[in-house]
Amino acid sequence: MSLLEMTGSLKGRDFLSLKDYTSEEIVFLLDFADYLKGKVKKGEPHELLKGKTLGLIFQKSSTRTRVSFEVGMIQLGGYPLFLSATDLQMGRGEPIRDTARVLSRYLDGVMIRTYSHDDVEELATYASIPIINGLTDALHPCQVLADLQTIREHKGHNLKGVKLAYIGDGNNMAHSLMIGGAKMGMEIVIASPGGYEPEENWVQVAKSIAKDTGGKIIVTPDIDVASSQADVLYADVWASMGQEEEMSERKKHLSQYQINEELLKKAAKDVIVMHCLPAHRGEEITEDVIEGKHSVVFDEAEDRLHAQKAILANLL
Repeated sequence: MSLLEMTGSLKGRDFLSLKDYTSEEIVFLLDFADYLKGKVKKGEPHELLKGKTLGLIFQKSSTRTRVSFEVGMIQLGGYPLFLSATDLQMGRGEPIRDTARVLSRYLDGVMIRTYSHDDVEELATYASIPIINGLTDALHPCQVLADLQTIREHKGHNLKGVKLAYIGDGNNMAHSLMIGGAKMGMEIVIASPGGYEPEENWVQVAKSIAKDTGGKIIVTPDIDVASSQADVLYADVWASMGQEEEMSERKKHLSQYQINEELLKKAAKDVIVMHCLPAHRGEEITEDVIEGKHSVVFDEAEDRLHAQKAILANLL
């Protein structure tokens, strides 16, 4: 059965976390993302969602999430509808369950980028259309699907055993990389200082998945152990959106957790460097590394478009 013949096999599903998808389903989405990327490169039309409308709810500002979802929906022949949280009654206290049921009568799907993961779960519970998690404080699954696409492009389609070292704050990116990497049978090492480790419940979710796939999940404060012979080095900002007031304190604890030329020397010779952006150059990653020959940061940013289109085409 071809990829196009399989389109719709995930119809109606939510996309809240990669833990909800089997390894095979994730590989299918990645293959579909590659297929759609090929269509874009060849300039071939692929209007798989003609007549469909996607609502885009933003409680957190964005560059890549907003532009990639809007452009992706247009390329698929559908219509994206930007919905600022301040423009919705939800921003004035309307219960999420009411918003979910109303939007389900108007739209074919909703992408939401917000703070509370519980809010997204509630939206999905009461909506009768697919809900896509564009980011919460707990998880960022769309980013990691794109990351996996980029890693496959540079390291081959079989990701089993590929070592990814994440250096820095154990935030939503660390959680999602552990889950997505575990699904692919990868070795994911999170290097974070004490007090900034990923949340234990997400560590246990990832470790449980890894038992079934042959993957490995390690959390350590030691950046040398993490980066040793790593195939992928990954950074994110030290203070996520909403944590700006903590920046001076975070800098004290995270100042050594930087991807720089010295760290590159400890990794594999053909290591690739990734960052979900925006990057604070000179903090979590140095200018010479993000602009250097090992960086695939802008390939990674581009793949947000293709990976999310694969999600949209199959869920809507």
